[in-house]
Amino acid sequence: MADDDTTGGEAPGEGPAPRARRRTALHAAVWGTVGALVLAGAGLGLVYLRIDGNVAGVDIDSALGPDRPADVPDGSLDILLLGSDSRSGDNRRYGRDDGTARSDTAMIVHVNKAHDRVSVVSIPRDTLVERPECDKPGGGTAPAARRAMFNEAYETGGPACAVKTVESMTGIRMDHYVEIDFTGFKEVVDRLGGVPVTTTEPIDDEDSHLHLPAGRHTLDGERALALVRTRKSVGNGSDLGRIRLQHAFVRAFAERVRNVGVFSDPKRFYGLLDTASSALTTDSALASAPRLAGLAKALRDVDPRDVRTVTLPVRYSSADPNRVVPVRSRAERIWRALRADEPVPASAAEGTAAAE
Repeated sequence: MADDDTTGGEAPGEGPAPRARRRTALHAAVWGTVGALVLAGAGLGLVYLRIDGNVAGVDIDSALGPDRPADVPDGSLDILLLGSDSRSGDNRRYGRDDGTARSDTAMIVHVNKAHDRVSVVSIPRDTLVERPECDKPGGGTAPAARRAMFNEAYETGGPACAVKTVESMTGIRMDHYVEIDFTGFKEVVDRLGGVPVTTTEPIDDEDSHLHLPAGRHTLDGERALALVRTRKSVGNGSDLGRIRLQHAFVRAFAERVRNVGVFSDPKRFYGLLDTASSALTTDSALASAPRLAGLAKALRDVDPRDVRTVTLPVRYSSADPNRVVPVRSRAERIWRALRADEPVPASAAEGTAAAE
């Protein structure tokens, strides 16, 4: 029976050496795997630290206090997304300003509790709204205003005033606040390798420097920014035409993220997150790499066809044709749907200037 210990092709007296080699190989594999995991974890930690350092956080909860709409802890999310039109820093190339910034683009993004459907409601920047009293960033208080342009809320009291104004309008508590600037928007699009869009008519806008014939185009960051900023060559040249372009771009962007496999490629995912985070200002609860990554991954299964977009129902102001005012009964249908976590009724904007 002792001879059976060496069966299997091993020469007598050589059995222990292969077993030792196998043990050595096994130990090397185990410790190599552990080492790889440690290194990967360290690398991920460095990425997280870098992203954490990129994001600017604003403590909106403390700024607004308890006098806000009730939070609905059902898993749905309501996010105020603003595009800043500041011309400071790298954004100076897009024009001059008076040293302040306004919310050039404003969207309320509602993610349903199943995280498989997204509703986007755009608020025209020229909408006249009842702005509540807001604390000024430099100190003091700005009194409430009955007919203030929506985008002036940000200029008056920063992100907290923008959130407070939206919550006052909608009766919906914003779970998060996300702001992105011009330069960051461009870099995110470039990181994706551009975004394919189809234009049904030529766009020729000297102000945004965009010249596109009708047809299919893959827009780099510079031209994508020009597209979402153009207004004078679309429709009647108002902000409402620009919003329709922005909605089309949102759907194209979502399709691009899905098609290039961002969520299945960790290197690409964290590269995109790193790029985006350097241009973001968020509420303090969202201003970290794990939370931003968690929000992004919560949206990864949303089919672009399930991203519904609508513009706040408005009509042109009788006192100023360059301004619009909400059609309150139609707007309330939208806010009621979001509060109930139901799809936004596209019909709510029918027959209003927002649908022209």
